[in-house]
Amino acid sequence: MSGLFEKSDSLNTPVECFIFDAGQNIFPVKPHWHYFAEFIYMLEGCAEMRCGDCSDILKKGEMIIIHPSAVHSIYPADSDMPVYAVLKFDINRFNQTPAYAPKLRNIFQYAEKSGMRSLFDCEASEKIGCGRIWKTCLSEFKECKYGRDLVLQVNIYELLMNIIRLWLDEGMIIDSRLIPCAEDYVIENITEYIDLFLSDNLRVTDIAEKCGLSYSCFAKKFREQYGMSCKQYIERMRLYKAEEFLIFTDFDLNYISQETGFSDCSHLIKSFKKYKGVTPRQFRTSRRS
Repeated sequence: MSGLFEKSDSLNTPVECFIFDAGQNIFPVKPHWHYFAEFIYMLEGCAEMRCGDCSDILKKGEMIIIHPSAVHSIYPADSDMPVYAVLKFDINRFNQTPAYAPKLRNIFQYAEKSGMRSLFDCEASEKIGCGRIWKTCLSEFKECKYGRDLVLQVNIYELLMNIIRLWLDEGMIIDSRLIPCAEDYVIENITEYIDLFLSDNLRVTDIAEKCGLSYSCFAKKFREQYGMSCKQYIERMRLYKAEEFLIFTDFDLNYISQETGFSDCSHLIKSFKKYKGVTPRQFRTSRRS
């Protein structure tokens, strides 16, 4: 199945939102899989959505969920070329839930295993708010205004919660079986732990221990999944956070280095220049001009 794997830039684009026009892009979409969850909302026409052993026709105004790691493909359903909106994101990043509730990733994993519907007809899609949510996400992703990531998160949280409520109305039960130990981390969601403690002195050996793996085994699995070492991932994520500070705030480099987990200001400058080709100050000036 590794030959079908589609890489995603989860560091710089943890959320993707775009319109796919089959008349202007390579179509059909051949079988592939990725670690992101993918939500597809049909705007015009219809298409055959193949996921695993299942096949559904997605029509205008309907939405379908492609769960993480599921092999899927998209084919024409008639002579008209479909146009659909796509929302892709790492569901492990959406971990803010009430103390009494399980993580969203656990609910969606359970829904997939228990056969809850993944295709939502026009009535259900309207109830979920698909049209409005996609319109907002597409606009935010394109315009990249201040607070874009936060607005995207709010809308995705609303989408996920509306889907869960619909499932609950249809008989899904959320109980203690869906709430794992707070320290239950695996490769697929270890980035959640890294995000939580990004400003701390993270050590790869400690992270491997969180996954219950030896250092060498963890290092191999992490590189297979993310295409880089865990150490590189941590530094790239810190640089990504530093970019946000430089673009949207006036905080000085000492403060930014402290908040993003760099040992000191000089370490931030050296790493940033290696990554972007310019110093943080040059980057801030160029983006604002």
